[in-house]
Formats: sequence, structure tokens, C-alpha cells
Amino acid sequence: MPSVSTPATTRAGLPIEVRRSARRKRTVNAVFRDGVAVVSIPAHFTKAQEAEWVQRMVDRLETKTAAPPAADPAEAHSGLAERAAELSRQYLGGAARPISVRWVGNQNSRWGSATPARGTIRLSDKLIGMPQWVVDYVLLHELAHLIEGSHSPKFWRLLQSYPHTETAKAYLSGAAYASARGLKGEFAED
Repeated sequence: MPSVSTPATTRAGLPIEVRRSARRKRTVNAVFRDGVAVVSIPAHFTKAQEAEWVQRMVDRLETKTAAPPAADPAEAHSGLAERAAELSRQYLGGAARPISVRWVGNQNSRWGSATPARGTIRLSDKLIGMPQWVVDYVLLHELAHLIEGSHSPKFWRLLQSYPHTETAKAYLSGAAYASARGLKGEFAED
């Protein structure tokens, strides 16, 4: 019988951490967190199932994420700031100029947040691995908050030129629904 092993690193060279959970029965989840690909699997998986699912989920993560977050958090945040500047230019005429844009792991009830007085934007690391157009929508949503703090008609007019607004909102709604019911990883695109 051939030997089965779980890869130690992603194609990009980032380490892979496998977490077995007795509470997890059927679902498999994978996220990039602090430069590590974290794959959560049910504790009852065999080594062969582990190897198969880790490879499948890491492949999916790397495919969906244009560039996996760098092991160096400053580099990962730098990429977000560049993307924010690009989206601001393209959809908001460059009017939103954040001072800081970064990934955070402490946002459990929202995808992102902005503090207009400070010019800061924080995106939940739960977005990592979602399609780029979804991440772009959340980033653009927070950029719009730097211009208009509330969800007023003016705020929504700022977002109307982004072609994926409604689809991204629906995707995030489905992701939140699935996550709240322990269906992590089952709502990803193929």
C-alpha cells in the first residue's frame, strides 16, 4: 500500500497546520492566518482522508486567493493598502484615502470596519480565501464609510458603480448563514 502524507507547506512555501476537532463531524475548513494555511478537519479522519482533504483545501485556498497573505504581516497589510488605493481611484474618484488598512482576527460579527475620524480600515481574516470580488466589495464598502459614515442613500450611491455589489452581499449573507450553522468550507465556489 502506498504511503500517504500530508504536505508540510503550500506551493507558495507557507507552512500548513492541521487541526483535528472532535466537535467537527463532516466539515473541513481552511484559512490563511498569520502566514499559515490552517486546515480544520474532523478528528475521525484517517491519514489518507487527511492528506486528501488538506491538499484539496490548500489548493482551493491558493486558487481563490490571488496572493496568499505573506508570512510578514506588514507585507500582507501593504498589499491591502495598495488594493484600497486602486479601488478608491477606480470607483470613488480617489476620494477615500485610508491611513491604515489591515487584516484582523477579532471581528466575529462583521466582515470589516472603518473609523472615519482616524482613517483606518480593518478587514476580518475570515474573508481570506473568498473570491477577490467579494473581498474587493468589503474593502470598497469600508472605503465608502471613510466618505459617508452611515448607510444613507449617499453611501449606497458611492457603491453603485461597483458591478458586484449585490452578488457580493448575497455571497457574504450565505457565508454568514453557513458559518453560523457550522457549515464552514461548504459554501466556497468550485
